[in-house]
Amino acid sequence: MTDKTITFDFVDDHDAEMRRTLQAVYDALKEKGYNPVSQIVGYILSEDPTYITTHKNARSMLSRVDRYDLLQSLVQNYIKK
Repeated sequence: MTDKTITFDFVDDHDAEMRRTLQAVYDALKEKGYNPVSQIVGYILSEDPTYITTHKNARSMLSRVDRYDLLQSLVQNYIKK
């Protein structure tokens, strides 16, 4: 037994999951010949799922990500750089 406290950082895990999802969606869009950045931005601005292909389940994956959380994470990461 150890007297050290184990920490769990939900924010980092949540951000990592969003990053993996966004990368998978990006890759699926690229595979289908779309401009991934334009399509993802269109989805974020409109919340219209038809911006995202169903290829490789990308639309379903991205619909599970909260747009507010995604935007917040994108802005925070952009400003940190």
